[in-house]
Amino acid sequence: MTLRSALTFSVALVLSQLASSPSAQAQSPAKPQPIRIGLILPLTGGSSDMGNSARVGAQVAVDEVNEVGGYLGRPFELVVRDDKATPDVGLHWAEELVTQEKVLATIGYCNTGVAAKALDVFQKNKHVLIVPCATGTVLTAKYPARESYIFRTSARDELQTEFLVAELAKRKLTRPALMVDKSGYGDAGLADLLLALERHKIKPAIVVRFAVGAKTLIDEVNQAKAAGADSMIGWTVGPESGVLAAARAETKWKVPQFGSWCLSHRSAFETSRGAVEGTMSVQTVLPNNFLERNAAFRLHYRKLSNESPIGSMMSAAQTYDAVHLLLRAMFVARQDLSGPALKHALENLPNRYAGVVSNYQRPFSSDDHDAVSANMLWLGTWRYGERDYYYPEDARRATVIRQKEGQAH
Repeated sequence: MTLRSALTFSVALVLSQLASSPSAQAQSPAKPQPIRIGLILPLTGGSSDMGNSARVGAQVAVDEVNEVGGYLGRPFELVVRDDKATPDVGLHWAEELVTQEKVLATIGYCNTGVAAKALDVFQKNKHVLIVPCATGTVLTAKYPARESYIFRTSARDELQTEFLVAELAKRKLTRPALMVDKSGYGDAGLADLLLALERHKIKPAIVVRFAVGAKTLIDEVNQAKAAGADSMIGWTVGPESGVLAAARAETKWKVPQFGSWCLSHRSAFETSRGAVEGTMSVQTVLPNNFLERNAAFRLHYRKLSNESPIGSMMSAAQTYDAVHLLLRAMFVARQDLSGPALKHALENLPNRYAGVVSNYQRPFSSDDHDAVSANMLWLGTWRYGERDYYYPEDARRATVIRQKEGQAH
């Protein structure tokens, strides 16, 4: 059995079990109408590597579901919108999908600033939003979890910044330069970075802000060098992460470069012309041929897209898992697929789901709408043009899938 057929068989088996209950059989529609799911992502512009990878990841999941009959005979259908990484555009599409298209639920947003502007639309209309990429801590903290319709399958900035600063402390690096873009993502990340540094009693040598879209950051890197920094943490999207790496190489500044998950985007590698090799970033998932689900997902992904490497593997995998978690919530909700019922179902998923990022056992609760916890993070790097585990020992133990802290086993 091939990896792809094994994956499809696994999905079919789970869906057949979920649909076999009398209540599930009773709700099969006479005329199958598609289940329409909103998908709002940056498909053009500087964040398009995240958005397009997430779009393909969602399509991989939808194809699998539809190949085995969909939800009680009803196929999934994605209603895709390009937010162009622009807050006003993201807000417009949220209003359209929720109030006019009336999609069942929405999966979306790769940019914290874009998502933040649209949250009220979902909350006001009691419409489930699962955020697969955007990491701003505020997104799942704006509303109390017991009331919130916002869920997330990516690692929030609070976790990522603590992870990176702990790595600095382990290496006895005490004067990091914080190189942060002037966006909502940058603002939120900087706040979390400063809090994490304070917890570890580390003071930044300098904080340098720069505009999104910068084509060179040599002057900014020279400022950091002059300040006596012993390391660099970049907090920006993929292309600018690459610009930082290129500037570090051009100025021959041989300090370790760290970054958020965006440092792992293919755009960072391309923009830097490979200068990101050896840099370090926070990862929830990395290519791993020894994990069947991971390998099968990447194989199916490449059948839909010729990207090499995948533009943003984390975006793709986290969106894929979001679609499957939503499907499982639908089976729990049964006849009632309203927003409140789906919210309650997501908070009370009874069965384990073996996803690409993790094996999810109760990924959400009424008190916690973030599916990723601190223990699920890896230190990743670029090695020979592909993402890899930074530490060899992590690669050796990665076959043991990390699960969310506090999950039932």
